Formats: sequence, structure tokens, C-alpha cells
Amino acid sequence: MPELQRLRPDHAPALLAFEQENRTYFATSVPDRGDAYFTDFAAQLTARLTEQAAGICHFHLLVDPDGEVLGRFNLVDIADGSADLGFRVAEKATRRGLATATVLHLCTLAATEYGLTTLRAAAALDNTASRTVLTRAGFVPTGEEVRLSGRPGLGYVRDLSRDPEDGAR
Repeated sequence: MPELQRLRPDHAPALLAFEQENRTYFATSVPDRGDAYFTDFAAQLTARLTEQAAGICHFHLLVDPDGEVLGRFNLVDIADGSADLGFRVAEKATRRGLATATVLHLCTLAATEYGLTTLRAAAALDNTASRTVLTRAGFVPTGEEVRLSGRPGLGYVRDLSRDPEDGAR
């Protein structure tokens, strides 16, 4: 069973492999990280770990028992009890409910471990999979239209004090 782990320096090889193997797949639904991300991967990872240590972001990886990264689940721009959620799942790990289960687990962690009360997210209108995950995890559309790499999208919000099964949808 895959496990959600906080980003650590020793994740570097598996994380880079995940990003490289799925780059083309990700580009069909989420903004591409660009060539510089891969060229400067070590510096990028160091910067993320520094942000995490400062408490302004929390980065997580969904890792299978063999150490392979199946997904990234990040809480960024933490301020005033809220954060932005971003996630991406490997193509081979889709359609198994892993993204929804992991986002639900991360919502619990955000409230209980990180003291957050609200999460925000955004998804492109044509990214049905991410929009479905957000809805199943109790996020509701804000009505805010956003642009994601030039593509139209919607903003979402999740009140962490409410169980997604209690009618928060």
C-alpha cells in the first residue's frame, strides 16, 4: 500500500524519476515545470526543503513499498490558517482512487498536524480528473475563474472543520 511521506533529501532520485517519466503526461493537464526545473533539480529540491523547514510549505510524496514515487501532494503559501493544495499523480497510478484518498488524508494532516483551517485549490476546466478528486474530497467551487498556463480553470476551497461527508459538498 502506498504511503504519504513528507519530502526528504533522500527522495531526490525517485522524485526526479517521477517528474521525468510523467512530464509529457502532466503537461496535458497541469502547467509544465519547464526545462530549468530539470536542469536545476538539486537546487529546486533544496529550495523546497528550505521552505518546508521554515513552515511556509509542506511537501509530500505518495511512495509505493519499493520507494517509487506515485504522486506529489503539496500545501504551499501557508498563511493565516490556510494554504493552497497542489497535486499530481503518475499516469500509471491513475484511476485507482489514490489521488482522492491521499487528498482526504492530507486534509486531515493539514488540520491536525499543521493547524490549518482552510485549503484552496484550482483546476483547469478540461482537467476533469482533478476536479473530480477535489469534489470527492469536499472542496467546493468558489466561482472564481482562474488561468492555469493560459487555460481557463476554477478555484476551489475546503473548510477543514467540516467532514466532506456531512454535506459540505
